[in-house]
Amino acid sequence: MPLVQIIACSTREGRQGFPVAQWMEAVARKRGDVDVELIDLREVNLPLFDEPKHPRFGDYKHEHTKRWSATIRRGDGFVFVTPEYNNSFPASVKNAIDYLSAEWKYKPATFVSYGGVAAGTRAVQALRPVLNCFQMVSIYEAVNIPFFMKQLKDGQFAPEEGLEDSAKVMLDKLVFWMGRQASLYER
Repeated sequence: MPLVQIIACSTREGRQGFPVAQWMEAVARKRGDVDVELIDLREVNLPLFDEPKHPRFGDYKHEHTKRWSATIRRGDGFVFVTPEYNNSFPASVKNAIDYLSAEWKYKPATFVSYGGVAAGTRAVQALRPVLNCFQMVSIYEAVNIPFFMKQLKDGQFAPEEGLEDSAKVMLDKLVFWMGRQASLYER
């Protein structure tokens, strides 16, 4: 089955958004037509980009890069779960993206963003052109969660009514594009 990788982008201590990524993972697992993997950038723990050669060569020196490459290479599509930091996305996700090149190429991606009144939408808008550099399909449908802290109950994300329906529509589009793009990239 194709693999959807859900990437939890926030790595900071005291982060509150990881339960959103766990919720997205649970929603995706209900589908039955894809495998699902939750990737926590905090656990991946990449240092600031430190490869001596440009990623487009795929000639990685460091073991952490080789592990990261193998992880992303096996994915067929991505859901970036991101907060909004200062009208953009966290540096952790930019660093993780910059480590690789061919591993991202042509694969579709979508977004679950969370925050205050803007619901993380500016983070998503800033991420789209970054992913376009890899000729990725940036799925229009996304899940934006305003005032997400009000939906946290005992450390778990308890989404408002209708949010899961939005996530299902988003995943339908992601899976559609995963099927269309699969012939364009190497495993």
